[in-house]
Amino acid sequence: MQIDTAWRLLFGGMERDPQGLSARVRGIIADAIETGLLAPDMRVPSSRSLAEALGISRNTVNAAYQHLIDDGLLVARERSGCFVASSDDRRGAEHTDAGIAADKAGGWAARFAIRPSRLPQITKPRNWMDYPYPFLFGQFDPSLFPTNPWRESVKAASSVQEITRWARDMIDDDDPDLLDQLRHKVLPRRGIFAGPGEIIITIGSQHALSMLVQLLVGRDTPVGIENPGYPDVRHMVGIATADMRPLTCDGFGVVPDAVFASRRVAFVTVGHQCPTTAVMPIGRRRALLDAAARHDVVLIEDDYESDLSVEGDADLPCLKSLDRVDRVIYTGSFSKILAPGLRIGYVVAPKPVIDELRVLRRLMLRHPPTNNQRSLATFIQLGHYRQHLRRTATVLEERAARIADLLPELLPGCRFRRDFGAKSFWVEGPPDLDSRDLVRRARDQGVLIEAGDIFFLDPAEGRRFFRLGFTSIATHRIEPGLRRLSALLRNEAV
Repeated sequence: MQIDTAWRLLFGGMERDPQGLSARVRGIIADAIETGLLAPDMRVPSSRSLAEALGISRNTVNAAYQHLIDDGLLVARERSGCFVASSDDRRGAEHTDAGIAADKAGGWAARFAIRPSRLPQITKPRNWMDYPYPFLFGQFDPSLFPTNPWRESVKAASSVQEITRWARDMIDDDDPDLLDQLRHKVLPRRGIFAGPGEIIITIGSQHALSMLVQLLVGRDTPVGIENPGYPDVRHMVGIATADMRPLTCDGFGVVPDAVFASRRVAFVTVGHQCPTTAVMPIGRRRALLDAAARHDVVLIEDDYESDLSVEGDADLPCLKSLDRVDRVIYTGSFSKILAPGLRIGYVVAPKPVIDELRVLRRLMLRHPPTNNQRSLATFIQLGHYRQHLRRTATVLEERAARIADLLPELLPGCRFRRDFGAKSFWVEGPPDLDSRDLVRRARDQGVLIEAGDIFFLDPAEGRRFFRLGFTSIATHRIEPGLRRLSALLRNEAV
């Protein structure tokens, strides 16, 4: 059995420590199975083939396979080889020892209050940076990260005097320097002028949204979500309330109709609707705010692409900047601007909301790491943040223009959308397109795209859609990657 490209890419970033090779092989395969990259009943390479491809001992591979078989992730079939275990295989393995099965699976399952692992998840290969054509949204691009300015900022935040300031337990406070930089240099770019006590730092926008759901959504709270929309918000809300409804959306975003009026909390992405990239026009934004005030709806504005606008001068004011009656709670993040691993986000809200969030956050994790907060504050203060925005926006504008030029030629049977400033294209394929199948075939050719069904309440509605991001792919790789994708859509040899 020959090792195809997908398997070679799967192991592309494997560490070569000879003392732990078997565990590394086992871990990579187990992770690929759990995330769905390796489907049930898929045949895995023979131990000889995989060992030769990786340049390691066959015994090392055999040991990894045996562990995976013992764990019920692989199954050995006589004269056929090893395969990814199907649900039937796993059920059979559970019944081989009722006591162990009850302890490992059934015993724990009965204790879970919720089962988040059963919810559909956005997945991508852990080693996605090893793929030559990663059209992924919001991922880290090492070539754009301001390495030297960041090192300077970290060094400045690491003096004895600075360490004395941030190393103590802040309890439920945040770094005052970062709050000042947000208030005076970051948020005004979005038209937001926050007062003292109206900002809290979070571990990314995901943490911000999670805390707001916990604070505002009870079991019977009527909540509205976008459809299509961000799946993790849908899951958070669905776990918290029994009264979740999709908001009416058109080509401009959320419609302030009777469905909207019936909600008490609504999660919206008006800057760039997720995932369609639709930018809500100013008239609709004002109508949404008016309807929220009339019907007592709290708006959670997830401005996930804030500050890093490709066509910056065309940006419209965010909802929060138009809010005059404290109806909008705003969430932002530096993940898309600098790097997801930084894990610094924030919430801007009236002081009573922030006061409650501070206590809630303290119960969860006290406060985000203050060394990162101080380094980021210094990065902004020294002017590096503004320089980084200008440099990155120029690169992303070039990438966006290149994709826009190529799509009509290379994907003629598709419709695509990207409103100004967005960092992805939303693509609608032909009616018979199965984007999940396209994702799998594209991955085998080194091309990573995102299937669109995950964004819909009913996955069947999104079967023919997919998303093309361009924050993580180098400009010179865009055309060859799209040509490979074009050949796959036309069922031609790549």
